[in-house]
Amino acid sequence: MAHKWYAIQTHSGSELTVKRALEKLADEMGNDKIAEVLVPTEDLIEIKKSKKVIVERPLYPAYAFAKIDLDTALWHRIQSMPKVGRFIGESKKPTALSDKDINLILEKVNNRSAAKPKVSFDEGEMVRINEGPFANFNGIVEDFDMTAGILKLNVSIFGRNTPVEISYTQVERVV
Repeated sequence: MAHKWYAIQTHSGSELTVKRALEKLADEMGNDKIAEVLVPTEDLIEIKKSKKVIVERPLYPAYAFAKIDLDTALWHRIQSMPKVGRFIGESKKPTALSDKDINLILEKVNNRSAAKPKVSFDEGEMVRINEGPFANFNGIVEDFDMTAGILKLNVSIFGRNTPVEISYTQVERVV
């Protein structure tokens, strides 16, 4: 059997639904044509109701990856499934992913990084501190450490600029 990895375009937000449908199809067929289905995800930290919540999001929105021994009948059967857009390929035919591409994707899956904040800040952006000893002060972002989730701010306290390091969860953007 010649199993190869293919990228399948899905409707946005339906990646896991398509993954489950492909796994169900593999069970129904029982002939090992579909070896593996993959939807790479990452963990993001979101703030909901002033609490940190870890949310899993797809690394490649609107795509699922499958290791398939593809023939025309299976191609059309997968293509006609709900929430499946099409196979990615040249001239409307599925094209297998290169070893380099799939190895990069598999490396990201196997070496998941720690959860990172969903928000990002730009240098020079104005923020308002809403928690802690500097609550209700405004500051200007000087640096944002994505891995630690720490902001370095320049806060004006009693007319003097003061450098402050604070968690990104303790600030909000000034609109």
